[in-house]
Amino acid sequence: MEIVLNNVKYKVIKNEKDALHLEDLEACFTDYFESFDYILGDYSYGKLRLKGFNDKENKNFKPLNDIATLDNYILKYCAFGCRHFVISRIKSLQ
Repeated sequence: MEIVLNNVKYKVIKNEKDALHLEDLEACFTDYFESFDYILGDYSYGKLRLKGFNDKENKNFKPLNDIATLDNYILKYCAFGCRHFVISRIKSLQ
């Protein structure tokens, strides 16, 4: 499945427990997230939280946002068994 946010195309690569609700994502998504290769969305206390991750090749890469740490991040910082999704940037539509 593909979605478009701020004229950038993303592919849904994980949608645990049918977590992706486009209306919620659009309400939380800002241009801050456009520089990330991947975005994790998780629900905690009924609210959507977003976190950006990058591949090592991304010029904005920082170890804190390494996509290789995604599973560890979910285990440590997300509610156990929470609904969550991951989208990856495909290309700009411009």
